[in-house]
Amino acid sequence: MSERTRRSVLKAAGASLAATTVAAGAGAAASDSEWAVAETPVDGALHDVQYTARGAHAVGGGGVVLRRTDRGWRKLLDGGPTGNGNNLYGAAATDDGKRLWFVGASGAIGEYDVETGNLEDRSAPMDVTNNFNDVAVVGSAGDAEVYVAGDSGKIYYSFANGEEGTWDYVTPGSGSALPAIETFGARSAHAIDTNGRVFETTDGVTWEPIGIEDADVTFYGLDSDGRSDVTVSGGNASVFEWNGSRWTSESLSDADLLDVETAGGDGVAVGGGGTIFEQSGGRWSLVDTPTGANLKAVAGDDVAVGAGGVVLER
Repeated sequence: MSERTRRSVLKAAGASLAATTVAAGAGAAASDSEWAVAETPVDGALHDVQYTARGAHAVGGGGVVLRRTDRGWRKLLDGGPTGNGNNLYGAAATDDGKRLWFVGASGAIGEYDVETGNLEDRSAPMDVTNNFNDVAVVGSAGDAEVYVAGDSGKIYYSFANGEEGTWDYVTPGSGSALPAIETFGARSAHAIDTNGRVFETTDGVTWEPIGIEDADVTFYGLDSDGRSDVTVSGGNASVFEWNGSRWTSESLSDADLLDVETAGGDGVAVGGGGTIFEQSGGRWSLVDTPTGANLKAVAGDDVAVGAGGVVLER
């Protein structure tokens, strides 16, 4: 299953479980094109949002994990996988949507069963307590490949569901921090670093650079749908797209774009100051939003999260 197909399946599954969220007055927009603020039970930053088999989940400051329900956003966890309150920065769902993995400060790694509420603490693999920025998984619940990227410039990986003793690591670049990583198939993934490099693996172990020359901006967001379908977002509202043979780029404004999701010429990119760009037919356009808070992540094309616990929906 490709990353794009997986996200579509999880979004559809989540939407069917939370279909009454809009009607229940959770702050969703009145039309498909308008974004509106949803109420949340937190005021700390939300750093990532992902669809699972039980709807959209967000993670953030203090180790909080939220889920969108038919009565709005509800807090599931507080304190993170260790209970120490480490900030959570990245999240990813298994192919079947039954497990949500999340990572964060001081080596925090958690595997959360969205159906039973069980939480497994996978923190500090190989006794590493660096800050982890993002996680990518592929495979089903209990049988996933797990990849974790962080400030050390290393990618920690386990082909055995993150069990103790199954982790190894690789440094794909110069040691610059890795803000994002995403799988597009078994043993296949892309990652970006803060030194303007994009890396690819097709064996889960060996990472090769595929660009980007002379980018001249910091990279923040990554969407990986295949070897010839990669999108990167960064400073100066820059968007870079890879078709398997060359990169194309455009600078949309002066905002930092912190996350991006695309599919078949359509997409959403979010960033500083409440900025949202929407892509339709390959063309990007700026849209109005009801917040000035920095937006840190987007899931699908209808939910974004950011600073101050803000959640936008449509």
